Amino acid sequence: MKMLSHGAETVIKRIKAQGHEAYAVGGCVRDILMGVPPHDFDVCTDTEPTEVLACFKDERVIETGLKHGTVTVMIGGEPIEVTTYRMDGEYTDGRHPKKVRFVKTLEEDLKRRDFTVNAMVMDENGQVFDYFGGREDIQSKTIRCVGDADTRFSEDALRILRALRFASVLDFSIEEETKKSIHRNRERLNLVSKERILIEMNKLLLGDGVLPVLMEYADVFSVFLPPVEPMVGFLQHNPHHRFDVWTHTAYAVAGAEKDLVVRWTLLCHDMGKPRCYHMDEKGVGHFYGHAEISAEMAEDLTRELRMDNKTAQAVRELVFCHDRPMGSRKSVKKVLRLIGADLFDKLLYVQAADRAGKAETEDAAERQENRALRAVYEDILREGDCFSLKDLAVNGADLTALGYAGKAVGEELNRLLDLVIDGHTDNTKTALLKAARR
Repeated sequence: MKMLSHGAETVIKRIKAQGHEAYAVGGCVRDILMGVPPHDFDVCTDTEPTEVLACFKDERVIETGLKHGTVTVMIGGEPIEVTTYRMDGEYTDGRHPKKVRFVKTLEEDLKRRDFTVNAMVMDENGQVFDYFGGREDIQSKTIRCVGDADTRFSEDALRILRALRFASVLDFSIEEETKKSIHRNRERLNLVSKERILIEMNKLLLGDGVLPVLMEYADVFSVFLPPVEPMVGFLQHNPHHRFDVWTHTAYAVAGAEKDLVVRWTLLCHDMGKPRCYHMDEKGVGHFYGHAEISAEMAEDLTRELRMDNKTAQAVRELVFCHDRPMGSRKSVKKVLRLIGADLFDKLLYVQAADRAGKAETEDAAERQENRALRAVYEDILREGDCFSLKDLAVNGADLTALGYAGKAVGEELNRLLDLVIDGHTDNTKTALLKAARR
């Protein structure tokens, strides 16, 4: 069973050679027990930080969090985070202990950790020490707090979102008392920085178990994603939609490609629906303009969460275009003009998941429609069709030579591109200059 890395094994053995305890701890042990190769390794020890520094004086050591008992030892380029057994003091900001106290027993250290599946240790021989039932919770696929859930979440509010992230990524369920505590303490997420929330959400959205998490914890997501609340239970009264807006959103996210831009797009794509709902005289619901409103809301949310500009812009553009009707080659080129070839590929994934999320079973005709659109898109790229200004056979200098100046140059180039896409003129310099002459 042992799957410790060379670095982790080296650190553990060297500390033990000095007469101290040392174990691999946390997520790496959980992953090993689940048969998953760990991404990184942490080590806990009864050795105090100054002794750790002395023990590895011949290695590169980074004083990561010395006052909290943590240093990072580099073994052959592999970072191993080594933390002294400790008990945390008062959490005055709902995120970090004001001070820590070093302790000498492993069990005391493990008591302060978040979830049972993360509170196990392994020695260099592969022997596991588990004081809180983490192994059983792995077998039953359960996320459970160590000790009292309210206490754990009051210490560090980020643990609320971490519980949801683990449930999604590991495809686990959350134990009942831990679940109740998450709902009770959800407002504490206001204490967490937007950057940390974004990190957790990025992982959560890509999990295999994202559907039940989105469905069960909409009230939690509403704390930092306010548009979610009005979506929950908002009936669409439309024959094309079997679900309320939030349920449809959850199914669309869960059924999409595991691409961060695609899944963020689907999380945001219908946020504007409650704002623009209209029921006609036949009792059918309509949401005219919801894509534009949702795009504006997506822009606000991505800015609030400090999302990087490239990802935020892609999400905003895809939300804006997500329900754009396409069928003909011309209509595909018009959308390609708006968002470019790279995003168009993601748009097809968004539209496929959006259609599939309208019901519990995907419609075969809609799958065929999406495949046909992809074939048209690939043919446009293969044939080198013009759909952007850079593909146009004339440029600004050509129009300047004809007497265009200032804004008129850009306006005329865009008009010529429209003519080419609509099939009214060929994409040749001669034809375009003729069309441009006044």
